[in-house]
Amino acid sequence: MSQDALFYESFNDALDAVVKSCGGAKVVASKLWPEKTPDAAHRLLLACLNEGRVEKLSPEQTLFLLKLGRDRGCHAAMNFLARDCGYADPTPIEPEDERARLQREFIEAQKAMQVLAGRMEQFGLIRAVA
Repeated sequence: MSQDALFYESFNDALDAVVKSCGGAKVVASKLWPEKTPDAAHRLLLACLNEGRVEKLSPEQTLFLLKLGRDRGCHAAMNFLARDCGYADPTPIEPEDERARLQREFIEAQKAMQVLAGRMEQFGLIRAVA
């Protein structure tokens, strides 16, 4: 897990921190644009992260970087977005926690469906299933 700086000057600076935590521009660029040569992809990513250039990341590419950063424990860009928009820093959800939450919700929904089916049966809307 990387230690994020407390503040970044811009969203691109925060994205750059994510890129560095994920192995650097050459590694990340090849993941963003596997169809390009490594050098071309590297140059494009550097241009996209340079605010003075016209090249920009698409929303999907930005989300990809946010997810890469999350996987590496670098939340610089996500925290920048939240703070810049007036939100508290987000808390990442661990995959195991999410899996357990989904299982609990599914079981609760099944129980609710059983109760609803019983009530519908009382009113003759459905027949009892043997």
